[in-house]
Amino acid sequence: MTKKINLLFICSRNQWRSPTAENIWKKHPEYNTRSSGTSPNAKKTVSPSDIRWADKIFVMEKKHKNRLVAKFTRMLEYKPIYVLNIPDEYAYMDPELIEELKEIVGNLLK
Repeated sequence: MTKKINLLFICSRNQWRSPTAENIWKKHPEYNTRSSGTSPNAKKTVSPSDIRWADKIFVMEKKHKNRLVAKFTRMLEYKPIYVLNIPDEYAYMDPELIEELKEIVGNLLK
């Protein structure tokens, strides 16, 4: 039995993009998923335990990576962080967002 890979998806407020990504990829048998946000007003703010848990981190925009690095510098030394370049212009489970996430994340996970 192979160990599942832990995927952490991050946006600003953990409202639309990262929960959508978490929902899409949680059905995959090879992955465990979580989502969180960088804003103090996020539904779930990213924590040190999220960073420790994650094998791969996906952020929606470069600013999210910058915020993570500023806050968790040492914890991120050996963690791959992928910037997806998905702007904050989608609602939760928007069909276009789903397609974009499946394509971009799918290619990165190959």
